[in-house]
Amino acid sequence: MKYSKNTNWCVRLAILIFVSIFSSCKDYLDIVPDSLATIDNAFTMRSEAEKFLYTCYSYMPKDGNLEQDPALLGGDEIWAINNSPKPNFSHGVFNLALGLQSTVNPIGEGMWVNLYKGLRDCNIFLERIGSVPDLGEQERKEWIAEVKFLKAYYHFYLVRMYGPIPLIRENLSADISIADVKIARAPVDECFAYIKQLLDEAKDDLPPNVVDPAKMLGRITKPIVYALKAKVMVTAASPLFNGNTDQATLRNRDGTQLFNQQFSTVKWDSAVVACKQAIEVCHAAGHKLYKYNPSVSVFVLTEEIKTQLSLRLAFTERWNSEVIWANTQSVNNTTQRMATPNVNPLYQENPTIGYELAPPLKIADMFYTKNGVPITEDNAWNAALTPTRVGSAADQRYIRLDYETAGSNFDREPRFYADLGFDGGVWYGQGYYNDAIPSGTYFVQAKKGQLNGKSKPDYGSITGYFIKKYVHYQNVQNSGVSDYTVTAYPWPLIRLPQLYLMYAEALNEQGGPGAEVHEYINLVRERAGLKTVRESWTNYSNNPGKFESKNGMQEIIQQETMIELAFEGARFWDLRRWKRNIVEYRKPIQGWDIEQSTAAFYYRKKFIFDQRFGLKDYFFPIRDFSITTNRNLVQNIGW
Repeated sequence: MKYSKNTNWCVRLAILIFVSIFSSCKDYLDIVPDSLATIDNAFTMRSEAEKFLYTCYSYMPKDGNLEQDPALLGGDEIWAINNSPKPNFSHGVFNLALGLQSTVNPIGEGMWVNLYKGLRDCNIFLERIGSVPDLGEQERKEWIAEVKFLKAYYHFYLVRMYGPIPLIRENLSADISIADVKIARAPVDECFAYIKQLLDEAKDDLPPNVVDPAKMLGRITKPIVYALKAKVMVTAASPLFNGNTDQATLRNRDGTQLFNQQFSTVKWDSAVVACKQAIEVCHAAGHKLYKYNPSVSVFVLTEEIKTQLSLRLAFTERWNSEVIWANTQSVNNTTQRMATPNVNPLYQENPTIGYELAPPLKIADMFYTKNGVPITEDNAWNAALTPTRVGSAADQRYIRLDYETAGSNFDREPRFYADLGFDGGVWYGQGYYNDAIPSGTYFVQAKKGQLNGKSKPDYGSITGYFIKKYVHYQNVQNSGVSDYTVTAYPWPLIRLPQLYLMYAEALNEQGGPGAEVHEYINLVRERAGLKTVRESWTNYSNNPGKFESKNGMQEIIQQETMIELAFEGARFWDLRRWKRNIVEYRKPIQGWDIEQSTAAFYYRKKFIFDQRFGLKDYFFPIRDFSITTNRNLVQNIGW
């Protein structure tokens, strides 16, 4: 059967010979088969069908990958070096942050193509899995649920990127007419309804935990399905998708309106139920907030370091108690290297350590003071009056003794010190763990001419801050010039604190700041070493009654979310669903003056980049070629 050159992407999906795209997915699970299935033999026996199941998993977006995940370098949370050569990884996604998106070859096109291929393979699996003769019915039921989940997640990922999308409920037959293949975009409510349907069909057919961790870590479980459903329902209820009048003119060519124009409180009701159910399922499966409390330790650790390790390891410790879902397609190795400053003076020329990932000053300022309130609200905050300070004995678990650093680096909450490295900041770990002798711990030296200061035009932090959160504390710089021992971990996609904060958000949107809202946000704050919202705002804020109103608590929950999930890729999507990009992205990207070698000159705010964000930027553009070859497919507003 022949097709013209004008056959659109849907036709190509329908006739694609998938044997050519089956490649090794050895990065997917801890243990996978050596080869993947072909269509001809994929469903003749259980072992071959399992290979096809792994093929369906192989399309998982590589979250945490600097070259592919738009939520890392595509927003305003992490800044990179905007010049060439780029020594360690492709900076293509960074063009999104720089405002260089286009419709000819758009950033995100690879994800569009890959996920629709994944949906095609998921449909093939669901169509044919019933014919496998030696597959037990319980296992067949579980595999079907896994693939329905993957279909839901791939659709959800596309909806977050593009808004309303064409839904691929089932594959098209080879003899379908060209006109019938040209699928239009489904209204956004229909998209979310279909995603929810798939998750509901899958959620109770899976075990609470993987039965064979040695082989199956990374496979979908019941808590993962419930947690994703909670995330989907919260997203559907959020302003970007719930009564978004800015998208009123986005219609299909037949006039179908693609965004609902009336805000619905029912969507928040549904989100509340979904979040509560997810929390209950996760608790029943044994998930709980992680706290570092080693039964045996050769060193005496202070409470400050224990809290910091609880926060760091909650993200970097493989399969810890609060990781509900981690992406084994994306093992965090390169990202760690690009976040690590070269703190050991014995190995100054280690080329595998790039320390390029740089949080802007506005992100450092986002973290609370030690009193658990924003720096703009703390009634005792005086960093503006003391631009620099010298570290004292009382600060030496966080800041090097007698080292002069920014005043704003003092008296901050534990997550500030767990997540960020900075000039004069202690970098606990890297082979030295004796907290009883803090003078021996490593620390960052980031002024020009120092160990981590600017030395090359394409190397180092452009803002003066570093992402400690990514780096496992047991990573060690070794004696070899290019030797760096990395404790790799799969990228966490959903942690229990995110569920707690989504539940608090949904409850507040539904009925205001009641007791249960406080309960769940305070669980997250307690693990972070902070007092309750009520105590912190009442005693330390210049706006002590803020938490008593719905809007005030909304602001508190959103900031708590951005702090707790900092650098995990959440901010990129959350700012969008809250419709806050117009405000946040128009704050300039700033850093310290890294060209300077003395504290007096280094600690001057320096403009780096002026981001632009307009209405059109809330959604990615569809490639021009797809629009011209499928006239039923309309472009997003502004593109």
